[in-house]
Amino acid sequence: MSQKLAVVLFNLGGPDGPDAVRPFLFNLFRDPAIIGAPALIRYPLAALISTTREKSAKANYAIMGGGSPLLPETEKQARALESALVTAMPGVEAKCFIAMRYWHPLTGETARQVAAFEPDQVVLLPLYPQFSTTTTGSSLKAWKKAYKGSGVQTTVGCYPTEAGLIEAHARMIRESWEKAGSPTNVRLLFSAHGLPEKVILAGDPYQKQVEATAAAVAAHLPSEIEWTVCYQSRVGPLKWIGPSTDDEIRRAGAEGKGVMITPIAFVSEHVETLVELDHEYAELAEEVGASPYLRVAALGTAPAFIDGLAKAVRDAVDRKAGTTTSACGWRCGQEWSKCPCREGALA
Repeated sequence: MSQKLAVVLFNLGGPDGPDAVRPFLFNLFRDPAIIGAPALIRYPLAALISTTREKSAKANYAIMGGGSPLLPETEKQARALESALVTAMPGVEAKCFIAMRYWHPLTGETARQVAAFEPDQVVLLPLYPQFSTTTTGSSLKAWKKAYKGSGVQTTVGCYPTEAGLIEAHARMIRESWEKAGSPTNVRLLFSAHGLPEKVILAGDPYQKQVEATAAAVAAHLPSEIEWTVCYQSRVGPLKWIGPSTDDEIRRAGAEGKGVMITPIAFVSEHVETLVELDHEYAELAEEVGASPYLRVAALGTAPAFIDGLAKAVRDAVDRKAGTTTSACGWRCGQEWSKCPCREGALA
C-alpha cells in the first residue's frame, strides 16, 4: 500500500469576482499579522478600510476581468508539482492542496479536505520563498488552529536561495533581456512587496531574505546587467522599507536609463504584477523617460522552480515530525528572532 502524502500550498488568495472584493479586504485587514491592534479595534478598522478601499480595488481587479487570477495560477502550480512528485517520490501517492489566507479555498476548508484524504504525512509548503510573519507566519498559525487530521507534519519555512528558484528567475530574466536585444542602458529592478519598517525591526527576516534571493539570481546573470532591490505596494502612513519601486523608476529616468522589472517575491501573476507592474509602473516609466520598460513574468510553472519545490517536499518528508526548516539551508542571524526555524518563533 502506497504512502499518502498531502502537500499544502499556502498563498494569499484573491477575490474571484467584484462581490468578493470587500469581504476579501476585510479578511486581509482583520488579520493580526497585518494590523496588530486588539480585536475590538482591529475589526472595526478592517471594516472601515475594506469599505473605503473597495471602489479602487474593484477598479484594479476590473483590469484583470473582475477578479484575481491567483487561484487558477496556483492550481496550475499544484498540478505541475504533483506531476513532478511522481518522478521525485516514486511509490508515494502525493496530492497537493491549496490553502488561501484571505479568500476561498480558505484554510479551514482546505484543512477538512486534507483530513478527508487521511494522509500519512503532511508537508506545509508556502508559495512565499522569503519568510515573513505577515505571510508564511500568518498562514502557518491559521493552519495549526484549523487542522485536526492525521499525518506527520513538517514545514518548509522558507527557500530564498533554493537552486531551482534561482535558476528559474535567472533564466526568465536572461530571456527577457535577450528578447529586447540585450540593452546596456537598462537597470534590473528586483521588486518585492514592501513591509512597514517596524515589522523588520521586530525581527522579521523578510528583507534580508529578499536581498539574498536577488544577489543569488544576479550572480547567474551577465555582468553587464546592473541591478538593485526595491519594494512596491506601500499603503498607509507608516514608514516602509525601501527604496520604493517608484523611486527607483524615477531615478532610472533621471539617469537616462530604462528598467527591466522582475517580481522577486511573487511566484504567480496577480494584482501586484498585472496592475502595479504592467500598468501603474509602466505609465510612471513613460512619464519620467525610463525607456525601455521591460517586465519579466512571474515564475508560474517554470520547470526549474517546480522541480525545486518537489525537492523541498522530498527533503521535508525525511525530517522528524514537527520540524520547520529552510529548503535551501538558509540560516537567519541572531538578530532575526522571528525566523521560522527557531523554536517557538511561530507559537
